[in-house]
Amino acid sequence: MSLLAPSPADAERRVGLRRMRALALALLVLAAIVYAVTLSHETGWLGYVNAGAEAAMVGALADWFAVTALFRHPLGLPVPHTAIIPKRKNEIGRNLQDFVTENFLTDEIARERLAAARVGERLGGWLSVPAHRQRVMTEVVRVSRAGLGRLSDEDVREVIEDFLLPRLAKEPIAPIAGSLLEGVVDEETHHGLVDLGLEQLHDWLRDNPGMFASVIGERAPWWSPPWVDDRVIGWSYQQVLTWLRDIRETPGHPARVALDDLLTRLARDLQTDPEVMAQAESLKERLLSHPQVPETAVGLWRSFASALETAMDDPTSYFHVRGDELLEHLGRHLVEDEPWRSRLEGHLGEAVSFFVNTYGSELAEVISVTVDQWDGREAAERIELHVGRDLQFIRINGTIVGALAGIVIHALSSTLG
Repeated sequence: MSLLAPSPADAERRVGLRRMRALALALLVLAAIVYAVTLSHETGWLGYVNAGAEAAMVGALADWFAVTALFRHPLGLPVPHTAIIPKRKNEIGRNLQDFVTENFLTDEIARERLAAARVGERLGGWLSVPAHRQRVMTEVVRVSRAGLGRLSDEDVREVIEDFLLPRLAKEPIAPIAGSLLEGVVDEETHHGLVDLGLEQLHDWLRDNPGMFASVIGERAPWWSPPWVDDRVIGWSYQQVLTWLRDIRETPGHPARVALDDLLTRLARDLQTDPEVMAQAESLKERLLSHPQVPETAVGLWRSFASALETAMDDPTSYFHVRGDELLEHLGRHLVEDEPWRSRLEGHLGEAVSFFVNTYGSELAEVISVTVDQWDGREAAERIELHVGRDLQFIRINGTIVGALAGIVIHALSSTLG
């Protein structure tokens, strides 16, 4: 099977090559006819015509030989240094590889072309168009759906059981958890979660007074009169609601301060107290060794994948709305925030530079490897098909220049003779 697949434009190239060959040959034939007709006239203006025709034939034949020698043996004769491309295609491929590596796949050129392309600014302008953002989201959905379709439950379970859980079992969790918790407390990130929990608990108690009364009533003494129980339960219910509301509305509430102190001590103990660290590791080991953990993780993944697919199918879902907002925000930043855009293009330049410096030579090696696999004769035919039409101008110019040179030489000979 040929490694050089023909293209739809080959027919047009072949017609153009034949036309130019015919034109170059016609000029050679014309020069030969003119030379034959004026052969007996060595003086007068016909002498100039004869000399020009003779030189035109010489120039046409010499350039025909030069052009033909690139691709095959002229007239089938094995003249030395002819059929250059079929014989030396491997060397030509290696030279072309070196040329591309040294003059194109360089750090300086890659950074220069990247800077000239203004990738950040153009990408920002492109993302400012809603239709373009929709196109990006369509591609994200297509790729995400393909990725989800290739991940089966068994694949996820194997990753969890063979890689994730053993990796977590080897890593000490106490210092990591303590450092993470310390950062959360220092930055007060947990306050939002505390507020949300207080709000949900307050609303649930407010909407379920009967459940509160039932739980407290079960713990009342058997000898206590019902009306006393009702009074105590009602008072306790109102006190709990008031207490939760006060904690939620008061940033410096003692309960909040106590919780922060507790979390701070826990974060410190997880990093410094051997006993607490050992308890954390023991809890981690019991949790990871529980047979239900992999199944629970797979179930969570299945729920996540199902929810994600449902969101991707709905153009009005949070997935699409939030994705469009993020893309619009990115595009606006790229257009308006010059320092941010410069940093992004700088990082992109470093990535391109790393790729070129690390893999540039291997990428260019594709040229020599591909050329080595070509058949020499077929490669010559294909190359001639692509550039042969332009090379015929060498024959045409050789004919014309040869004619002019012959006239000049004949004039000098007549003058000096």
